[in-house]
Amino acid sequence: MGSEIFVALALIAGLFVLLMIGLEIAWSVGVVALIGLIWYVDQPINQIAYTIWASLNSFTLTAMPLFILMGCVLGNTGVNERLFNAIDKWVGHLPGGLASSVIFGNAVFAAMSGSTIAATATFGKIAYPVMEERKYDPRLALGSIASGTVLAPLIPPSILLIIYGAWQGLSIVDLLAAGVFPGLTLTGLFILTIFVLVKLNPRLAPHPFKHSWGARCRALGEIWPFVALIVGVLGAIFGGYMTATEAASLGAFLSILLSLYYRRLTLAILKQSLLDTIKVTSFSLFIMAMASLISHVFNSAGVIPMIKEYVIALPLGKNAILILFFAMYFLMGMFFDSWSMLFLTFPFVMPIITALGISPIWWGVVYVMAGEQSTITPPFGLSLFVLHGVVPQHPVGTIVRGAIPFIIAIYVNVILMFLFPGLATWLPSVIRG
Repeated sequence: MGSEIFVALALIAGLFVLLMIGLEIAWSVGVVALIGLIWYVDQPINQIAYTIWASLNSFTLTAMPLFILMGCVLGNTGVNERLFNAIDKWVGHLPGGLASSVIFGNAVFAAMSGSTIAATATFGKIAYPVMEERKYDPRLALGSIASGTVLAPLIPPSILLIIYGAWQGLSIVDLLAAGVFPGLTLTGLFILTIFVLVKLNPRLAPHPFKHSWGARCRALGEIWPFVALIVGVLGAIFGGYMTATEAASLGAFLSILLSLYYRRLTLAILKQSLLDTIKVTSFSLFIMAMASLISHVFNSAGVIPMIKEYVIALPLGKNAILILFFAMYFLMGMFFDSWSMLFLTFPFVMPIITALGISPIWWGVVYVMAGEQSTITPPFGLSLFVLHGVVPQHPVGTIVRGAIPFIIAIYVNVILMFLFPGLATWLPSVIRG
């Protein structure tokens, strides 16, 4: 066991050294994996090709760039501005109505993109100017925009869940279905958070404006194309008519048609959307390949079995171990994004989850919430800096102060998942029949 501990400490120390000197995470993981493969595991270097091919040779993974393209087209063309304005007609009468519209808009946009970055940039551009014009407090406005984007990787189609499922060999349909009800409950908790904040401090938002029923009915005409897109894609997946990959291609095609319908799509926007898709896909698949390689190294060196046996033997119980994982992700979330944490920790975490008898479908959805809170936690929350780039007149600290109450809502939702695991497991069981 002493040699396994030495290998683990040496490789992990090397990884942190590379990260601290500024090397990107995928390259850091790859360099450490290569060193471990050659010097500690003593395997031929062509094992790199075998391991990477085994991890990426998945038809399911082809759904990822197609869903990313769908979100990029909708985000870059700005057609979501119509969606946001239409939703405001229906929920604008609530306390903090525009902030609630942002949350609802994010929930709908999540069902069309699954991308946190796209959602942050989109609603930062279309929602904040309107909220500023109506004299919303910047903390509530920016906090709701940054936090609402947490819904993107939870409500299907979720890019993060697709990567997790493809990597772990799980049913993508089950994972996407598992995110539906937790996504809806988190949407409700975010709306409740806004309601409470405005009731406690009415100066955060102006008096809500109630639109006429005629305006609401006309707004339905703006909403139905988006609803048709969502129903078409998710209905095809959950109804068993298409695989996730086929439905993703349908979604990308429909997003282009929707943009053409609103006369927003240009050749320049299409080119930019394709380039954005390539960037996000190549980054995520590269880090996934490197994570698979380092997982192979740790397995071959006996490190992962040793850690699993040690954790399982702790006199803590299943729930206490899960709480330790959440504490780990909360601390790591201050420095890493959810994708990086997934690839860095799951080689060690998943064998423990499996040994504890925890449903990997349930755990995948719970991890999305635990991991995605990292996007709004300082000092390196991704959504904080993306939104600051869109709204540079306000410091990151203002966004952070506005987002803190929504972090509480995220963990309330996690507690609900512990108390009622059927929130994630019931719909997949119904779809499987």
